[in-house]
Amino acid sequence: MDVAVQAGLILLVVFAFLLLIGTPIAFSIIISSVITAVVIFPINTSIIIAAQKAATGVDKLSLLAIPFFILAGIIMNNGGIAVRLVNFAKVMAGRIPGSLGQTNVVGNMLFGSISGSAVASAAAMGGILGPMQEKEGYDKTFSATLNIASAPTGLLIPPSNVLITYSLVSGGTSVAALFMAGYLPGILWGLVTMLVGYIIAKRNKYPVSEKIPAKLKLKLFLEAIPSLMLIVIVIGGITAGIFTATEGAAVAVVYALFLSMFVYRTLKLKDLPKILVETSRTTAIIMFLIAGSTIMSYVMTVAGIPQMISESIIGITDNPIAILLIMNIILLIVGTFMDMTPAILIFTPIFLPIALQVGMDPIHFGIMITMNLCIGSITPPVGNCLFIGCRVGNIDIDKVIKPLIPYYIAIIIALMIVTFVPQLSLWIPKMTGNL
Repeated sequence: MDVAVQAGLILLVVFAFLLLIGTPIAFSIIISSVITAVVIFPINTSIIIAAQKAATGVDKLSLLAIPFFILAGIIMNNGGIAVRLVNFAKVMAGRIPGSLGQTNVVGNMLFGSISGSAVASAAAMGGILGPMQEKEGYDKTFSATLNIASAPTGLLIPPSNVLITYSLVSGGTSVAALFMAGYLPGILWGLVTMLVGYIIAKRNKYPVSEKIPAKLKLKLFLEAIPSLMLIVIVIGGITAGIFTATEGAAVAVVYALFLSMFVYRTLKLKDLPKILVETSRTTAIIMFLIAGSTIMSYVMTVAGIPQMISESIIGITDNPIAILLIMNIILLIVGTFMDMTPAILIFTPIFLPIALQVGMDPIHFGIMITMNLCIGSITPPVGNCLFIGCRVGNIDIDKVIKPLIPYYIAIIIALMIVTFVPQLSLWIPKMTGNL
């Protein structure tokens, strides 16, 4: 049997077995990779290589952006920024059927883009708007599903830790270009969920929010400006080349801290230790996943697994449309049972060469793979946003799966548009001179 086939089978079988018996995904990645490496190298060499690759995988300056953005997001989540963004989202959503539901979508787009976390966004927006919607007579299922369906928009709209990870594993694709590329696909995702929510709300005759006086609109807008300025400062600075993504993340922390402690005065000095511990815990999980996935990527490369998969797909068809459809289907399936960070780290080296071979820009591919895996975050059995959305919405998961189907259909249509209309991802990077 060919070494690549043998190694691929061992890796797949051991990895799947470990996941099935409940082994944490990071340990599943490392154990299956080391066992596979033994097929190629002596056992002592395999262990040494695994240790070296794990260390070098996280020894990259660009990865410092991740803990800084995580810290900034947690500070914002605890610093009263979410409430001000919800008030601003009410103004943006306007007076249409299901206004509070539409406010939830806009709120997720705004807060998710600022915090860089879909889970934090689902928790914050669902926690604030869920009770408000229930009080006004909205069905609990409608509130939860709209919150869940729109939560991942913040993983596409920058800043995004997932896009930073993709930049690293793709060989240094411009973070600024990726950030710019995520805007229109992220907004498209938000718009299609709003459209589905509008149709459902109109059919069920959900209430329209009361008219907000012009004076109050202005007040809510002015209160939200300091929070919204974070996007302008960080993304504008990165795009203009004033600072790198890592430096931009540090600026985000300083600005969020200043805003929460001295402008809004909702965060106290005594709250910081808890915030730092939460940041450290989340960062450690992500870095451990990156370390483990680096081992797996190396083993797959040495065994020739990416080339084997590439040849297999191209052997089926040489039609670029069919190849992109196959990649989308595989990534959608992968996203349902694997977290985004390890999926990006494992499947980028496999599919990026194929994408380049059919003429796809690496920035466009980065948005496509991210959007696919974002769908997995709201899909059982591993969808984090799905679980958080149900928890804050106080509803069982089995009660939201069927109502989520129209949203899944709309989001997958948006995914197909992003996949086959490259200018949707590349237009803003070109306009801003990042491409």
